[in-house]
Parts: sequence; C-alpha cells; structure tokens
Amino acid sequence: MHTAYIGLGSNLGDSLGLLEKAWLELGNHSEIKLISLASPYVSKPMDMVSENWFVNSAGSLITTMNPRDLLDFLHQTEEQFGRKRPSSTLGYADRSLDLDLLFYDNVVIDGAGSMVIPHPRLHERLFVLMPLGELAPDLCHPVLHRTIKWLLSDLTVYSSEQEVRRIQWDETIDFR
Repeated sequence: MHTAYIGLGSNLGDSLGLLEKAWLELGNHSEIKLISLASPYVSKPMDMVSENWFVNSAGSLITTMNPRDLLDFLHQTEEQFGRKRPSSTLGYADRSLDLDLLFYDNVVIDGAGSMVIPHPRLHERLFVLMPLGELAPDLCHPVLHRTIKWLLSDLTVYSSEQEVRRIQWDETIDFR
C-alpha cells in the first residue's frame, strides 16, 4: 500500500460540490481507500487572469496503484467531471476540476513521461499548503527536505499577494 496526497481545485460551476463529488468518486476505485479530506479554501486565481475564484482542498489516500496509473485515473476523473485539456492552450485556464498528485510516498520522479512527483510548485502555493498542512503538517518534502508546516510558515511570511481563506464544506461561497 502507498500513501498519496491529492490536490483538488475548481473554479467553474458548483466548485464546492464538484470537489466533494470528485473526492467520493476517487474512493469508488477498488484500488483506492480514502483517508482524509481537508477543509476547502477559496483562493484568487494565481498565474492566470480570471474572474472565477478557486475552491481548493487536499486529500490523503492509500492505494495499490503505481504513480502513473494513479495520475491517469485522476485525469480520467477530471474528464468525467467536465475538465477539458485543450492541447493548444498556453498557461493556466479556468477548469471544472483539477486533481493533482502532490506526493506519492517519498517517491521522486522528475519528468518521466511528463510526470513530476512531488508536484513541482506546491511549495509556492498557499492554496495547496494550507489544506495539506491540515492533513500532514509534519510530512517532509523529499526534495526540499522541509516539512509542510515549515514550507507553509515560510511562504506565509514571504508571500503577501496570495489571497486564500478557509471556508466550510456546507458554506455558501462569497468569493470576494
């Protein structure tokens, strides 16, 4: 069995509901057992221009799948929930569902078949670190050799432009 951490995000449609449903859908796979889902967070879009704010969370699970099969299943689940990945789009775009493989045990994969683990920019994003910090504050990043708690503290000090706030799963979302 392997432990994986998944980042969940959406900025189109009923984002809160989509994240909940997608998380439960992951648990329907025979090789996945859901462990824990963090609180949702509302965040201003980063590295893209959009009027649509994101809802993000993170979840932990255990699986017998290898990293490539798990990532492929995450992408299939995104498509099932309406995610379109146009090959011609440069940069980030609005999306109904985004599922990122953040960590898979202590595995480090750098570009094999377009897969990078741990997720290459998770340490730069409060909307990833805040929910991940709820689940595994003492998890050590296998490349940076820092805990999630340390990365979150460091980013909070040095990043004033990221707007992220915690909400509840049953909350009506006020994005501003």
